[in-house]
Amino acid sequence: MKIDKDTVERVAALARLSFSEAEKQKLQVDLSNILTMCEKLNEVDTTNEEPLIFLTEEINVFREDVPIPPVTKEQALKNAPQKDSDYFKMPKVIDRE
Repeated sequence: MKIDKDTVERVAALARLSFSEAEKQKLQVDLSNILTMCEKLNEVDTTNEEPLIFLTEEINVFREDVPIPPVTKEQALKNAPQKDSDYFKMPKVIDRE
């Protein structure tokens, strides 16, 4: 497939991008090169190849889920600049009219 100036302008319009004339010419060359490479990939015989689903063979490499004790109310309120018996005190940010 040949990429012409109209195709570059149409793709740029669909992407809501604007380019100078020099940039359009460079994009035309770049897009043509990309399509040429893709056409070469179509020439490769892949009849006996399995499709690649995962990039690695590793399975579930997550760390073990270890429960930890929760933070108590006293620990949470320990470093609060202002606190009530059970709550953080904050400045009022919403005015009710």
